Amino acid sequence: MILYLLPLAALAMIIIPLVVAIRRVHSGKAVNRKRTVLLNGGLFLGTMILMMIFMPILASAEGASEAAAAAAGSGDAAIGMGLKYIAAALPTCFATIGTGIAVANAASAAIGAVSEDEKVFSKALIFVALGEGVAIYGILVSILILNG
Repeated sequence: MILYLLPLAALAMIIIPLVVAIRRVHSGKAVNRKRTVLLNGGLFLGTMILMMIFMPILASAEGASEAAAAAAGSGDAAIGMGLKYIAAALPTCFATIGTGIAVANAASAAIGAVSEDEKVFSKALIFVALGEGVAIYGILVSILILNG
């Protein structure tokens, strides 16, 4: 039961700030940035604490079920390994697509800004590098999936 509720709770904690922000924008109210940052940070911290508490429990239960499947000689272990590789490929795929879009937009804007004023080169370079960070996060998530 907890195996199904934990991801739903984590997803809800991540989506709540987005829903609050969209609701405020559509209602025309001014966005209180301090409250938004506190809400986002608190829910992120709550998600991390939730994962730190329950992931070892889930990992031990999953390890026991994998050992039982391997002992039974069923094909479920092979399917699980295939799904593991697909799950590792997806974060890298989407992160690199997002990086391409971000770098394309940021680099063209940076080139335009540098052509007008050469003093903004370092600031423009930082924005291009921030887009590259998304790809690194995608690769890190893939590595964690493969090692898990």
